[in-house]
Amino acid sequence: MNSNRKAFLAAISHSEGTDKYPNDGYKTIVGGSQFIDYGQHPNIKVFIPKLNIYSTAAGRYQLLYKYWTAYTKSLGFTDFGPNAQDAIALQQIRECKALEDIDNGRFDVAIKKCCRIWASLPGAGYGQRENTLDSLRLAYINAGGTVQNV
Repeated sequence: MNSNRKAFLAAISHSEGTDKYPNDGYKTIVGGSQFIDYGQHPNIKVFIPKLNIYSTAAGRYQLLYKYWTAYTKSLGFTDFGPNAQDAIALQQIRECKALEDIDNGRFDVAIKKCCRIWASLPGAGYGQRENTLDSLRLAYINAGGTVQNV
């Protein structure tokens, strides 16, 4: 995985708020509690009063259980460990057609393409807290990502 991809994943973790938890957020359940075993996605429904919804988001990139089950079938993962979480996040980015943008330092374009996946990204429009593009760009650069001069 190249440095821009690693930095983009770090920016997503920062945006989702999992970067402040132990294990780089890989064992974080929505709301901040931690699961113990990487054997499976924890599939714990957490009520989020502010949004009046339940969420099964878990891991560094806050993947919902329903997507985990689909990706285990299509990508063949048998555990919810860091490698699987990273690979699924990269697959989601690939499906947004943003990998080439990331590889070429077009950070702002990549964020715009990926905002439908992660509610914390600017422009997502899910009614949740969205981070600013500037704060995410800074997290990306601090993680070793390069930005193309436009």
